[in-house]
Amino acid sequence: MYQDLRIRRRALPWALTAATAMLMIATTVPVAAQSSWPNRTVTIIVPNAAGGFTDLMARMAVQHYSKKFGQTFIVENRAGGAGVIGATQVANAQPDGYTFLFTSPSTILTQPLLQKVNYDPDKLIPISVIGNLPFILGIKSSLPPKTLQEFVAYVKANPGKLNYASAGVGGIGYLVSVLFLKTAGLDAVHVPYKSAAPATAALVAGEVDMYFAGSPEMMQHVSSDRIRLLATSGATRLPHLPNIPTIGELHPGFQLSTWQGVMAPPGTPKAIIDLMMEATIEAARDPLVIQRFASVAITPDGTTQEEFFNIMKRDRAFYADAIKAAGIVPAEETSRPLDSK
Repeated sequence: MYQDLRIRRRALPWALTAATAMLMIATTVPVAAQSSWPNRTVTIIVPNAAGGFTDLMARMAVQHYSKKFGQTFIVENRAGGAGVIGATQVANAQPDGYTFLFTSPSTILTQPLLQKVNYDPDKLIPISVIGNLPFILGIKSSLPPKTLQEFVAYVKANPGKLNYASAGVGGIGYLVSVLFLKTAGLDAVHVPYKSAAPATAALVAGEVDMYFAGSPEMMQHVSSDRIRLLATSGATRLPHLPNIPTIGELHPGFQLSTWQGVMAPPGTPKAIIDLMMEATIEAARDPLVIQRFASVAITPDGTTQEEFFNIMKRDRAFYADAIKAAGIVPAEETSRPLDSK
């Protein structure tokens, strides 16, 4: 089932229109102002709570931006609504190059399918993807299973008796959980949290039975005796966790990782977009960033704006199909183009 979802990915007609629109966005800031950019503090909005992997990656990027441009870049956490509050703030911000969004597919691709949002995700300008990461399945150590196979058998023997945490309905971690349970034929109770940090804390405290955490979050607890790591959602095993299998080894075709990238408000001048794209590509290639990313199982990327747009076009169709197949929302709700009214 899951493998078929990837086969059914398709390019969407709206994508060409959006791409053309992005290339034709008019410059709204005088040239003189652009040439001196940035001349004051630049804010990077993270639509998640502090402590999660999006926050971690944003702070790594901000350090590089501040050094490169000789100006202060700060991270402002605007959590709530599964990322919608932060995204709305950026979508409505002045397009002057002093406000950007650092986000994941959840805010841009899945939430507009799951709830009414007060922003048009098609109008936010993609700049660059800085990195990608898989999710890691962890369970509380008091449970009997020691391997993924044993865990699947245990949950099947106890339908509806175990629960799983998520960082919010519609988030990529939630989608990984739903797809895993569906693929393995398991029944468990969902326990949503406001963000990744409290969800991870709940697992470590033994308040929930299982949680698919982003690799940076889970890597912090590798040596903990309170949780047991069973599998990763990526295509291959992680170098830092060579003994932890991928879910795909048990269920061929299962694979889901997530990107983190920088976006700008509609109308932001292309000259500034290009500078931020160049800076993000450089950040992804910075040895210190690479080293830090590797320690928490993040793969550096650093895409061009065009590559980022193509990733979004590809993933949007995939997530729409995945949400539909998982039965999270009615099929008719996910079949419409995201820019439809």
